Amino acid sequence: MLAAGCGQKRQEPLVTPWGEVMDSIPDDDFDLDDIQLNGEMIALTLTGPDTYYDYRGRHLGAQYLMAQRFAHKLGVSLRMEVCRDTTEMLQRLADGEADFICYPLGKEGPGWMVGEGKDELQDELREWYRPSLLAEVKRQEQYLLSSRSVRRRVFAPMLNRSGGVISHYDGYFQRYAQTIRWDWRLLAAQCYQESTFDPRAQSWAGACGLMQIMPSTADHLGLHRSQIYNPEQNIAAAVRYLAELEHSFADVRERSERIKFVLAAYNGGGFHIRDAMALARKYGRNPLHWRDVEPFVLKLSQPQFYNDPVVRNGYMRGSETVDYVRRIHDRWNGYRGVKTIKSAGPAGVPQKARRERKKKFQI
Repeated sequence: MLAAGCGQKRQEPLVTPWGEVMDSIPDDDFDLDDIQLNGEMIALTLTGPDTYYDYRGRHLGAQYLMAQRFAHKLGVSLRMEVCRDTTEMLQRLADGEADFICYPLGKEGPGWMVGEGKDELQDELREWYRPSLLAEVKRQEQYLLSSRSVRRRVFAPMLNRSGGVISHYDGYFQRYAQTIRWDWRLLAAQCYQESTFDPRAQSWAGACGLMQIMPSTADHLGLHRSQIYNPEQNIAAAVRYLAELEHSFADVRERSERIKFVLAAYNGGGFHIRDAMALARKYGRNPLHWRDVEPFVLKLSQPQFYNDPVVRNGYMRGSETVDYVRRIHDRWNGYRGVKTIKSAGPAGVPQKARRERKKKFQI
């Protein structure tokens, strides 16, 4: 169901240079031809898993992906602006601040609402939309979020265990990890999580090389794009980025804790981790301890939490980031020969020990 907006554009009085107030002159309707001439279409939405969210520096969400296809069909770029609630969306649309609402307000079709006076845009949208489109973009999104969307060869997590050789790039890990005072095996564990040691790995979002660096991030770090697949240059740039993240989380004074926050930010974005820290603080937990923040990283996938006033950046796929940090720490422990205890009982007794104790007293 496509609906037209229900308000008029707000008109401001015109004032001459000599201070005379004149009657306002109604703006011409900014319809399809004007949008295409301008080269940009503006949509309003709410953050959420089915609408619009940030994923490792790229945008996803079924409603967004549909709007992106529609913009491509029109030959224009798409600008999405996130509102706090439907009231704000409707008011901004009525004020002429956007072309349409990209949010399922109706039960049929995309349920988008087009601004007042944009009859040509509405007709074009009706003609373009087909019922199977939503299912198509959801399949597209599932593929993008799966490991199948990453082009990489999978190498062994350890090249020579008896010789203590993790990968062909250990020399680079050892050299550059020193600059941020990291154990080089931790950097190697992160690299394996990112690319499984494939220097030619590339994700659907455009992340490249051993440490999966985005081209825009490479520009920021001074890594020339022609060198983005170079193993040493890729690792060196990633370490510069890790140093920036270390600095941005300097308020986490305990080093072992800060490393967890840095890894989480590398994967999920520092702004989302700050949101989780704000939630932890609000609910009486310690925002500087990862074990207290981790549950709120997970909760950022729930409307009650990603719509909380202290959250500035909306929905997050927190389970992926939590798993990322855990896997890297587990692999790092493996590289160091440290056994990882998956879980413990009420008295701190590991599961294996509790099972053995239970067997011992069975009759």
